[in-house]
Amino acid sequence: MKEKSLVLIKPDGVQRALVGEIIGRFERCGLKIIGLKVVKATQEIAGEHYANDEKWLLSVGEKAIEAAKKRGDEVTETAMEIGQRVRNQLMEYIAMSPVIAICIEGHNAVAKIRKLVGGTNPQDAEPGTIRGDYSIDSFKMADQSGRPIQNLIHASGEVAEAEREIKIWFKDEELFDWERADEALIYRTV
Repeated sequence: MKEKSLVLIKPDGVQRALVGEIIGRFERCGLKIIGLKVVKATQEIAGEHYANDEKWLLSVGEKAIEAAKKRGDEVTETAMEIGQRVRNQLMEYIAMSPVIAICIEGHNAVAKIRKLVGGTNPQDAEPGTIRGDYSIDSFKMADQSGRPIQNLIHASGEVAEAEREIKIWFKDEELFDWERADEALIYRTV
């Protein structure tokens, strides 16, 4: 089943000149780029992307508290306070310099892209994934530096999220329907 997904090459990926390598990984596995642009995110776009959603904020805060406890670090903020702080840091970070916004289409695109990207924490990302091969950051380093994790890339986590995010970063007329040379083979029906 063909799906669309959003990928953002974040400021650290752009600044480290990894754009071509990252895009190539998606293309080599049969995924198709139907939208691509350089964007300097405004605070409005950043705020839409990192929505002020209570469920998401709590989830982020709870994960951070759990990770801090595993490391033996003391936590003085509530889950919601941590979630809001992380959201603000992420918004600042995504808007600090240009990002590459990519709309990708393909069979099972959301799950396939997430697999290629690797775990959110680069320290847990498998070798062979984008984050596993190129990112050197960790949640601990980010927390100690008072900044969000620099993990090179954002990839939509589920189809509904992809649909919402694509609308934030792309206008309909910026997405193109075209056929790869190998598409007839990939999507062939017998």
